[in-house]
Amino acid sequence: MKQPLTMLAFLAVISPGAAFADDDCFVPMADWQPRGAVARLAEENGWSVRRIKIDDGCYEIKGADREGRRIEVSLHPGTLDVIEIEYEDGHDRPRPDGRKKGD
Repeated sequence: MKQPLTMLAFLAVISPGAAFADDDCFVPMADWQPRGAVARLAEENGWSVRRIKIDDGCYEIKGADREGRRIEVSLHPGTLDVIEIEYEDGHDRPRPDGRKKGD
């Protein structure tokens, strides 16, 4: 019986750190915003959409911004908060919380 408790203690310690180790979105599909809401968000931000797909459990928009620069925008599927905007030129915009991808 000691082994399951040890494993639970290990998971309790490692899980919070693991959540910050990557940018994957872990949201049940039932809690996702519809694809149409993603398209509306893009339109409101002046982004032209070439493709909306799912990557690592997050929505990802591929398209262009108002200035015509090619972008990839990662969105949280439940809240549609912007996780990251990547520009084709390699200059990423930091997250709204000021962190860069991988921080």
